[in-house]
Amino acid sequence: MDPVEPRTSWTFVTNHARILAMIVRDPEVRLRDMAAGCRLTERAAQAVVSDLEAAGYVTRARHGRRNHYGVTPGTLFRHPAEGHHEVASLLKVLTEIEPAGATSERPRHTGDHDADDVRP
Repeated sequence: MDPVEPRTSWTFVTNHARILAMIVRDPEVRLRDMAAGCRLTERAAQAVVSDLEAAGYVTRARHGRRNHYGVTPGTLFRHPAEGHHEVASLLKVLTEIEPAGATSERPRHTGDHDADDVRP
């Protein structure tokens, strides 16, 4: 018997959540790395970052030639079904999952925060 193909190509974790977790892991993550990690174009990744920034989940500051992102503490989920919960609980789970191709010995930038320190 052939394996059953999925009806659609959906996932449990959105690109918005993936990019937010990438920012928690590395506040100076490059847009091209966000795009590659989510299998998006850089333009699509930029749109996600812009969404997150406009909604108040992320701040962005220029440090030399790089962007430095911050995750806003205390932010809540957007959907009413989860709206009374902070996003930090999801980010803690997502940042504990090692991204594909990453090693546990990857260098960290000065000023990085652990998921426990972030209360988006």
